[in-house]
Amino acid sequence: MIRFISPRRLEQLGILGMNRRNIGFIGKYNPRARYPLVDDKLLTKQTALSHGIPVPDLFGTIEYQHQIADSVRTLDKFPAFVIKPVQGSGGKGILVIVGREGELYRKSSGALISAEEIRRHLSNILAGLHSLGGRNDRAMVEGLINFDPYLERYSYEGVPDIRVIAFRGVPVMAMMRCATHASDGKANLHQGAVGVGLDINSGRAVRAVQHGELVEEHPDTGAHFATLQVPHWDRILDLAASCVEMTGLGYIGADIVLDKLVGPMLLELNARPGLAIQVANMAGLRHRLRIARKIAEQTDDHDTKIALARERFGVHAGAG
Repeated sequence: MIRFISPRRLEQLGILGMNRRNIGFIGKYNPRARYPLVDDKLLTKQTALSHGIPVPDLFGTIEYQHQIADSVRTLDKFPAFVIKPVQGSGGKGILVIVGREGELYRKSSGALISAEEIRRHLSNILAGLHSLGGRNDRAMVEGLINFDPYLERYSYEGVPDIRVIAFRGVPVMAMMRCATHASDGKANLHQGAVGVGLDINSGRAVRAVQHGELVEEHPDTGAHFATLQVPHWDRILDLAASCVEMTGLGYIGADIVLDKLVGPMLLELNARPGLAIQVANMAGLRHRLRIARKIAEQTDDHDTKIALARERFGVHAGAG
């Protein structure tokens, strides 16, 4: 159900709109010269590794159409993998293969596809079908995340990820995106994934939404979100804040996954993070960003910024 909220009420709630985000934060704090570090997923991975930030394994890249046939044959030695456009956005063009059945490949949804369908998907990626601005692109093949079993009941047919908005090294707001059958196993809120707002101080769930409506449990697994507390929360906040320092971008969204063996890993970065995180938290970004600016002006110390964010933005601090 769509509900009308007056501009005055949105102002009171501190809701950040797209224009204010674009002009006051993305335009002001994100130098365009630094965009390739986040828009190019391969460059993001290489930069993260040089800074000691863990990322999923890279199996290979495909740059030219004539490489596709040999590349698909090479995939036979990997039981599971993920294909991504290097310059994709919004989860478009990501193909997750979790296993094999004879000559066919099994997607995370359970559907089976052929090698020819994989070749066609790769060809579309290289032609720019899924990339920013429709430019010719490259494809990268990554290892499948062996995600933390604690989170298994909170996602269905796909890997849940944690999005953290960080501003000038200060973690501001976080949510976990939980895949559903409706979202085809992808952690994409627009396709029907559940967004779970997370307390910045503890990583506990504060509320959950699907299609803009509050929900109490996962629609496919029945798991109650009230019991969710994301593990390794200290490391997740540290990683998100480190990505601001790594990229030189002041306002970013860091997408993090929890691997069973490695722990938190950087999945990708976004220089233009969406605003749906406010819906998942039922809280506005604008008030928090104002406080985060004061924190960043108060100290340059990495750990102090995180500690102050946890103190100011925790659910019991009256900040959201």
